[in-house]
Amino acid sequence: MKRSFTAFIFVFVAMVCHIPQDILADDPKARAIMEKVDARDDGDNQTANMEMVLVDKKGQERVRKIHTFSKDKGKDTLKLMFFLHPADVKDTAFLTYDYDDPDKDDDQWLYLPALRKTKRIATADKSSSFMGSDLNYSDMTSLDLEDYDYSFYEEGKESEVRGKKVYVIWSVPRSKKVIDETGYEKSLVFVRPDIDMVVRGIRWVKDGGYLKYIDVKNLEKIDGIWVATETLVTKKKGKTTVHKTILTLNDVKFNQNLDDDLFTIRRMEKGL
Repeated sequence: MKRSFTAFIFVFVAMVCHIPQDILADDPKARAIMEKVDARDDGDNQTANMEMVLVDKKGQERVRKIHTFSKDKGKDTLKLMFFLHPADVKDTAFLTYDYDDPDKDDDQWLYLPALRKTKRIATADKSSSFMGSDLNYSDMTSLDLEDYDYSFYEEGKESEVRGKKVYVIWSVPRSKKVIDETGYEKSLVFVRPDIDMVVRGIRWVKDGGYLKYIDVKNLEKIDGIWVATETLVTKKKGKTTVHKTILTLNDVKFNQNLDDDLFTIRRMEKGL
């Protein structure tokens, strides 16, 4: 009988403090899998509507609606988000320059319409919550592979997520700087090799003894590109669920005519 995902979680949590350091050494085979994930075609000139549902420990929900834009500029990726609903966040905007160069820090800005002010997100603040969600600012950009060591949780043993084969891989930061910036001490990622995509993850939060569980609930192939159209992020302390974020993408379109001028602070402040 296959163990459930929940059963795997409890095994991981129980063993985390007893992981031999040689297991966490960088494994070329595991790194090769993560390199394929990094190189996966995720489309270009993308637009989408996003619904972000924030669920507190009492089950009360707050719903936010967002319009998103994404464009590749050379090897870099530009992203822009406009919050449309509810009224207290309407016209808030978030701009990201996700640089391919690992030696260059990504740039992020948040426009707050109530203050008519654009705030640059400092490196020291990137482990903070993004707009009250269970994502932080570092989650809004891609990881630099050279910042991590990768190794198999159990090499040679197959696991499955929703009937599909996955590799389970440790991702361990190589420096305290990376831990401080991302807010995560280590992660386990579940990679589907047939599509080179992470479909589940567990992250050990640096402060507070929390774990974050990321689960891609729905995948769709749109214009030949695999897209996570529903993702659940759950923050737990022990067995207690502290908070959840449900992200849903709709009306995803690729190959749109997006000009570089869209991805500027001036355009962000102007709004949709």
